[in-house]
Amino acid sequence: MNTPLANAAAGLAGLAASAPGQRPSLARLLQAIRRHMGMDVAFISEFEHGRRVFRHVDIGDARLLIQPGDSDPLEESYCVRVVDGRLPELIPDACVNAEALTLPVTRAVPVGAHLSVPIRLSDGRIYGTFCCFSHAPDLTLTARDLQVMRVFAELAAEQIQLNLSEGEARRLAEGRIDAVLQSDQLRMVFQPIVDLDMNRVVGFESLARFSGEPYRTPDLWFSEATLVGRAAELEIKAIRLALARLNELPTDVYVTVNASPEVIVQGALADALHGQPLERIVVEVTEHQAIKRYEAIAEVIAPLQREGLRIAIDDAGAGYASFRHVLDLHPQIIKLDISITHAIDVDRSRRALAAALCGFALETGCGIVAEGVETQAELDAVRALGIGRAQGYHLGRPMSFMDAKAWTVH
Repeated sequence: MNTPLANAAAGLAGLAASAPGQRPSLARLLQAIRRHMGMDVAFISEFEHGRRVFRHVDIGDARLLIQPGDSDPLEESYCVRVVDGRLPELIPDACVNAEALTLPVTRAVPVGAHLSVPIRLSDGRIYGTFCCFSHAPDLTLTARDLQVMRVFAELAAEQIQLNLSEGEARRLAEGRIDAVLQSDQLRMVFQPIVDLDMNRVVGFESLARFSGEPYRTPDLWFSEATLVGRAAELEIKAIRLALARLNELPTDVYVTVNASPEVIVQGALADALHGQPLERIVVEVTEHQAIKRYEAIAEVIAPLQREGLRIAIDDAGAGYASFRHVLDLHPQIIKLDISITHAIDVDRSRRALAAALCGFALETGCGIVAEGVETQAELDAVRALGIGRAQGYHLGRPMSFMDAKAWTVH
């Protein structure tokens, strides 16, 4: 529809958008159409179980108090009569329309001029109506005004369809996360951390693995849990699973678990660690963005550290956030990111950065663990830098708990 009228309507819709190029919100669409038409009320209704539900409302006239979520019987409304053809979409004066006068609201409100257009979704279903009205008649309204309403109703339908799709996607995501939390679709595997001087396993990093559909990497599962507000529950389940059989490992072997700042600050981590031998547990802080309140984390962690818990900073060298964590969380362990250890044997820049971190660790009393060691040459380069502990496929792949337990007796 590329006509002057359509272009004008599109321009009006552009003014309703929050920013250039952005899709206008339903609230801004209503405000724009109400002001453009000179109406007192504009609203979007949904037909639901025989009722008309006001989903979005813009009121210029404070005499009529309609709130989003209010509803009334569908059969007593203008909306259903417009959809089934008993009332026209454009009514300049409701008081001269016989059908409109059968509705008590016509005189009670009162309703003067009224425009209402069905909102059709992509599957052809009628969602509800896009409406506006004034208390006084307006005989200047024409078919051109109705056409503008139809353009706006189409824009509203697109946004509603998007909202419904996002809502359905969220519902499905919540179902997937619920299934993981309530079943055995989450399991933990353990990757050995090796002391390079003694050539023996001194710890294991616990890593989450998911068997639920769809198949995807753990970071995507945790990202989805974050989107639906269930990340803390998923983290805590992973931590409890990782530590469930800690007492079966030798007492000089530790296990690392991952925890986000949110889980730490909320107190959920302390609850999950209650009763555990804290001197055998390392918590890796997994946040990959700048933390705003390090003191809040320290306040929760300090009592646990006094009982032996150690803090590790994961992915050191991978970006700004990891360096801030190192400076402000005062960890006992710094884990050198795989982006640094990969090809460290042939890349002077990587060796220089690793050496700098080693110097920092020596100065502050931290231990260094090199992650992602995948070749003998990388292992030799790590050793040459004086790094005493490492993990990676060259030293041992993630394995089941029973296999990890067997490793400790070698």
